[in-house]
Amino acid sequence: MILVALLVMSCNRDEIQAQTTNYETMTTKMYITIDGRTEAVTLTNNSATQALVAKLQEASVTVTLNSSGGFEIWGALGFSLPTSNEQINARPGDIVLYNGSNICMFYGTSSWNYTLLGKIDGLSESELRTFLKAGESNISVTLSLAETTGIKGLSPNPSPVREGRIYSLNGVKIENPSKGIYIKNGKKVIL
Repeated sequence: MILVALLVMSCNRDEIQAQTTNYETMTTKMYITIDGRTEAVTLTNNSATQALVAKLQEASVTVTLNSSGGFEIWGALGFSLPTSNEQINARPGDIVLYNGSNICMFYGTSSWNYTLLGKIDGLSESELRTFLKAGESNISVTLSLAETTGIKGLSPNPSPVREGRIYSLNGVKIENPSKGIYIKNGKKVIL
C-alpha cells in the first residue's frame, strides 16, 4: 500500500513538473497593439514562441481577429508555428496557438488542446475585455518585439525653419538618420 501511494505521489509530481515547464518564460517580451494601445506579453519558452520571435525579428505582424464564444478573440496568423499541444485551462490574458496557425487571446476561460504562447501582463479581466474589444469583429492586432511609440500631434503648417528636419516616431530630432521610418515635413517617410 505504501508503494502504491509513493507511485501515485511520484506521478502527480511528474505531472506538476510537466505543467510548470510550460510556463518557463522567455526574456524577450512581445507587444500587442490594438487601436494605438500597446500591452506587453510575457512569452513562454517553447518552439512555437521561439519561431514567433524569429518571425517578429524580421517585421511586426498585423492580424485581424474576431470575438468568439464570449471568451476570446482569435484568427489566422497567416503562417504556421510548431505545436506542442496539450490540454490547457486557458485563463484571462492567456495567448495560445490553435491548430498551428491561429492565435487566440483570452478575456475569459476555456479548456482545449492548445500550444501556450504567453500571457498579457498585468490586466484585470475587465481591462482585458476592453483592450481585446470583447464581442467585436475585425479587430486589427499588431504583434511586435518593440513597444510602439508615436507622436501625439503635429502642427499642420510646419514653419519654414523646420522644413526638411527629420524626427523619430517619438518626436526626437534626428541629425543622421539610418534606415527606418521617420517624420519629415509632417509626413511619415521611409529612409
